[in-house]
Amino acid sequence: MRHKYETRAIVLSRSPVGEASTFIVLLTNELGLVRTLSQGVRKSGAKLAHALTTFAESDIVLVRGKDGWRLAGAILSENWFARLGRASPRERAGRICSLLLRLVAGEVSDQKLFPIIRGFFDALSTLKDEMHEASEILTALRILAVLGFDDGGIRGIPSDFTQPLLAEILKNRISYIARINNGINASGL
Repeated sequence: MRHKYETRAIVLSRSPVGEASTFIVLLTNELGLVRTLSQGVRKSGAKLAHALTTFAESDIVLVRGKDGWRLAGAILSENWFARLGRASPRERAGRICSLLLRLVAGEVSDQKLFPIIRGFFDALSTLKDEMHEASEILTALRILAVLGFDDGGIRGIPSDFTQPLLAEILKNRISYIARINNGINASGL
């Protein structure tokens, strides 16, 4: 019998596979970035469908098989797509998720990424619009730092998006964006 892993996860992306299945990329609290197949989730009335939408944060059950991870269960905890509301915060969230998926070719078991993305989603849903750009810059820098592509220090804990920190980022916006570009160049992408 295969071991079941229960953890909290955020759905970063989904891709249809076949007629009713979906290939899902999850950022988990305990396992890091995981790519899994969810069978039958696109069928009408599928029980797990609402818990596996893009930007959904869910309590999930994963099983490791010979062909990779399989999703065995999911219970929706937070629908970040709905909480983000308008198109602009959703686009920022999409850009950050795309950056993360671009920088991580396979799976990565780093537990530091989950609080960064969760904190970013929370910041986008609670902060004023003028702080969204600074939040996106800070998140990109934190991702690059965790993956080893930026060594300039960033103060605060990964889920920390305080007004003074974001104001500092806006004040020195050009230098922070240069650090992001240098980090992406260092990644070879």
